[in-house]
Amino acid sequence: MPNAKVLKEKQLIVANLSEKLKSAGAVFVDYTGTNVAADTEMRRAMRAEGVEYSVVKNTLTRKAAVSIGLDALDPILNGPTALAVSPGDPVAAARIINKYATKKDATIVIKAGLVEGKILNPSEVTKLAELPSREALVAQVLGTMIAPVTSFVRVLDANISGLARVLNQIAQAKAE
Repeated sequence: MPNAKVLKEKQLIVANLSEKLKSAGAVFVDYTGTNVAADTEMRRAMRAEGVEYSVVKNTLTRKAAVSIGLDALDPILNGPTALAVSPGDPVAAARIINKYATKKDATIVIKAGLVEGKILNPSEVTKLAELPSREALVAQVLGTMIAPVTSFVRVLDANISGLARVLNQIAQAKAE
């Protein structure tokens, strides 16, 4: 039986993991065979995007998942498991993991993903990773919303410009 201090630390870890899984996008991976250089490169890319990446204890993660109603994660929490969590952009973790999992000599294997409480299988994580970034999607939506207004302004401008040219020609004809 663990002492009170160790038990308290583990409870804190479980509570922390529960909060992360509830509020952020996450990707579970098997990192077996990954060398230090590849792992360091991937961690550096994740830090740059604000993604937290860590190796997790399956028993603690399982308890955290059960505490928030994600019992279905149980089958993937076997063997070496690392967790990438992106609190800001739920797609960031999937995008970076997918980049390293699809390399020619990749050793990273996607086990599952989690977005807004929904568990994703590896192919769904890959599809999520291939989505454009949040900023790109917002830009596309704004561009689509602005396009009709821009077209309307151009039509009005063309009519007014045409009227101005006709009036200018009439004024020049009368001046002669």
